[in-house]
Amino acid sequence: MNMTLSKRLCLTAMLTLGAFVYTASAFAQTDRLVIESGDSAQSRQHAAMEKEQWNDTRSLRQKVNKRTEKEWDKADVAFDAQDNCQKSANLNAYWEPNTLRCLDRRTGRQITP
Repeated sequence: MNMTLSKRLCLTAMLTLGAFVYTASAFAQTDRLVIESGDSAQSRQHAAMEKEQWNDTRSLRQKVNKRTEKEWDKADVAFDAQDNCQKSANLNAYWEPNTLRCLDRRTGRQITP
């Protein structure tokens, strides 16, 4: 029975010590409050550099967008022209896919259907 009592005392002592260590660590360093906005000189400089690079590439982006729009418009016009050529009442009209034009079978000249 003495062994059981000594084991209980040992276990109780260990639990008490563990609770004390846990409680002490939970209350450490509460006398200071640090609030960081994430805004630092380095992050501001990085943002300024990114904005500068974005502005420098603006004209290039605009050129690419204009070229893409121009090519799309060209394809759109060609699609409409092909559709009109194929629906034409002129039996000699045919669509030339390489030149994207409606041609006359007899003369090879471009026609407007």
